[in-house]
Amino acid sequence: MKELLDRIKEKFDIKNIIDRRNDLIFLSIEKKFTLELLTYLRDFENYKHLVLLTAVDWLEEGKFQLTYLLNNPETKTEIGVRVFIDRENATMTTGHHLWPALRTYQKELREMFGIDFPNSPGVNESFILEGWEGMPPYRRDFDTKEYSEKTYFPRPGRKTYDPAEYMKQKLYPED
Repeated sequence: MKELLDRIKEKFDIKNIIDRRNDLIFLSIEKKFTLELLTYLRDFENYKHLVLLTAVDWLEEGKFQLTYLLNNPETKTEIGVRVFIDRENATMTTGHHLWPALRTYQKELREMFGIDFPNSPGVNESFILEGWEGMPPYRRDFDTKEYSEKTYFPRPGRKTYDPAEYMKQKLYPED
């Protein structure tokens, strides 16, 4: 992996390299160079398989972290390419032309986090949350309790328990 990193560093301004295992590294890159790096990894380093695209909401920093996880089937190695995007203007250039599966991930991230991927086919169509209105539910400032109280009514006969006490009774009924 050292030789691979050397080749990547010659061509790209890589930040924050994290060596997780012999076969897995993570690196960060600026948003504007992300697709160029992904294309390079696919076309020249044989990272042909897109494993996933995921997001993390760094609410306090006002950022989303996107992670593209790529696999090289020949060397049996993986690279996680991380990019931070602004949370208030959460947009990222689509890479659906590189891997068709990216369309599905981008659609999910649009719906669940509110991250837009302009010009990605079908990105604005409902995916999981048909008819959802309001803040995307995977954002950390989404209030799950408030949403539940507004959306669902209390059922007759249903009891509410303090989770800590309930688990204590279930785990240690004799106490």
